[in-house]
Amino acid sequence: MDRLSGKVAIVTGGANGIGKAISERFAEEGAWVLIADIEEQAGQSTVAAIRARGGAAEFCVADVSNQENVQRAVTIAAAHTGRIDVLCNNAAYLAPDFHAALESTDEEWRKCIDVALLGTHYFTKAVLPYMIAQKSGSIVNVVSIQAMEGMMTSVAYTATKAALLGYTMSVCYDYGPYNIRINSLCPGPIQTRISSDENDPHYQWQCDQTTLGRVGYPNEVAWAALFLASDESSFVTGITLPVDGGWTASSARKRP
Repeated sequence: MDRLSGKVAIVTGGANGIGKAISERFAEEGAWVLIADIEEQAGQSTVAAIRARGGAAEFCVADVSNQENVQRAVTIAAAHTGRIDVLCNNAAYLAPDFHAALESTDEEWRKCIDVALLGTHYFTKAVLPYMIAQKSGSIVNVVSIQAMEGMMTSVAYTATKAALLGYTMSVCYDYGPYNIRINSLCPGPIQTRISSDENDPHYQWQCDQTTLGRVGYPNEVAWAALFLASDESSFVTGITLPVDGGWTASSARKRP
């Protein structure tokens, strides 16, 4: 329970779903966690739950696509001990409906790029000076298996996520000499508040794509994020780690 003891961590999009599970797991392992999210009520609720279990956390309202918001969040985190040890870039834009290329809109593209790609860049750029100065740090980019596998009617989301894999590899190359590690974590079908329920045909289709025959849960992604954030992965950088129940390992595909 102390794999992140004494470390300062930032989790973007940490108020709900996968980000919430990661925030809770980091806190349970001893980190002081700053949750940066646009949903204040959910964020404060997550912080309260962490504190109730003896963890340390704080919430900051932050739109990751706004550089001033990003810098404010990082300044708050750094004020805790003067360090930033872990950054988990989890925030993403999830539209009610994504579209294929012909139907995709400029707004859809802009939001995917601004939140997932530029948001990741803004936070990474803001924490790097701290990590360079302390000659250590771990950055975990929560991406998606859609960066690795083609997916129907979601061109803006898929393209943006694929770009994040390239971003991870480039930053890994440039800042490895400072003992800064950066890795991509790619969840598959994970059951969250916005997922299909068990009676939806899409839910069963997702289960059928995995070799384990089921969807995953946020806590299962959080365990993988913890590994990449902790010193247990001290010689791991630049990787793409699927947490997908075997989706990307299976060649069989069924359309819904």
